Amino acid sequence: MVNALPDRVRDTRVAVLGAGLMGHAIAGVFAGAGSQVSLFDPYEPALRRGLADMRRQLRDPEAAGRVTPCSELPDAVAGAHLVIEAVPERLELKQRVFAEVSDLAPGAVLATNTSVLKITEVGREADRRRVLGTHWFNPPHLVPLVEVVESDATDPSCVTWVMEVLRQAGKLPVHVRRDVPGFIGNRLQHAMWREALHLVETGVCDAETIDLVVRNGFGLRLPAMGPIENADYVGLDLVLAVHAYLFPHLCRDEEPSRLLRDAVDAGHLGAKTGAGLLAWPPGRQEEARNRLDAQLNVPRG
Repeated sequence: MVNALPDRVRDTRVAVLGAGLMGHAIAGVFAGAGSQVSLFDPYEPALRRGLADMRRQLRDPEAAGRVTPCSELPDAVAGAHLVIEAVPERLELKQRVFAEVSDLAPGAVLATNTSVLKITEVGREADRRRVLGTHWFNPPHLVPLVEVVESDATDPSCVTWVMEVLRQAGKLPVHVRRDVPGFIGNRLQHAMWREALHLVETGVCDAETIDLVVRNGFGLRLPAMGPIENADYVGLDLVLAVHAYLFPHLCRDEEPSRLLRDAVDAGHLGAKTGAGLLAWPPGRQEEARNRLDAQLNVPRG
């Protein structure tokens, strides 16, 4: 089904498809771990920008020499053991890429970096035994977690091998055993976002207050104690009582928030347009990026 796969990440040839926000950083992670990497993008300016951004992120400047830029897909995936797709989040585009790569790289494990799409749907036209998800979190070079998602057709040996390669590359892989939309992290994150938007939309508080509450309240303990441990810590009898009273009052919308739709319809898309649910005057986006980078660079034990 697949070619003999190497035991060490430094012997693993990786092809990353897409040099944008996620792809160039994923390429840098593997290059930093010693892999030979092909970084593909058909749009030359995007490829150049991606390589420049990757070089700025690398702690070892010599690692850049292990990355080969490619503008032709067959060249990028030739001889690859692992192909990671990081193209825009459009199902039809991802399906076309996987169908093509499945033929071009018949011995490679094929991974998609989709954040919400079902792996079964993304790899529908490919050899699904070799297809799985590797959902990296932004920014990939700083966030340790990678969700490894199997479908009902994925060969378990591919999952085991990818998780070991990621460990050797310095990442923390977790096994998502069922192919559900959004996997684990984004289901948790967007459940909170749904409630946050509902609170603003119904006048409970303004948008700034939501972020103050999260950042200065329960968000402070999340790096030390996740929700399941916290439930055990405070006592499941208390958690049950709170849920029995609170759950009927929580948002259960099955459609995106009207507040969100109205903002998008008005062209208020957030930092990139200067306004969203918050105001984004000049300098605020850079300040937010610096604050995030400082938080993510905190040593973890």
